[in-house]
Amino acid sequence: MSRMVDVEPLEPGAFARFGDVIEAEGPPDRLINEGLCGRWHDRARLDFADGRAGISLFRSEPRTLPFTLALLERHPLGSQSFLPMGGTPWLAIAAPDEDGRPGRPRAFRASGTQGVSYLRGVWHAVLTPLGGPGLFAVVDRIGPGANLEEHRLAEGWLIRAAP
Repeated sequence: MSRMVDVEPLEPGAFARFGDVIEAEGPPDRLINEGLCGRWHDRARLDFADGRAGISLFRSEPRTLPFTLALLERHPLGSQSFLPMGGTPWLAIAAPDEDGRPGRPRAFRASGTQGVSYLRGVWHAVLTPLGGPGLFAVVDRIGPGANLEEHRLAEGWLIRAAP
């Protein structure tokens, strides 16, 4: 199958065209609460049109590698952030836009302590925890209008562990 995507590590530089990696890496930006709490400040570019930010909880069934990616979605009216709550590793899968359709996807393996924030309008896969069900806090736009566009692929992509 020529439509294969190898999973790669989730790193801020590699993911930047799709959004932001949210993690507590390196020293905190500042100490607060009498020096007892580190704060990693303003880690994602949240962007909402005609609405407000809301926090929801999602529980997703696990996937195993390899699997066929058949559906991508995007949110034209707001960014969407996924923050794992249970420590389960997961895949952040995103694709560039090619004339209103998703192009070749990239699959990033996130640890159970890494979140992502997809930029507004970025094609991405649904939540894809590995090895067990995943519980996620999701920050996204709450408001009027159609903020979900789905694209079912005529031919899927095989997502596999890197050889």
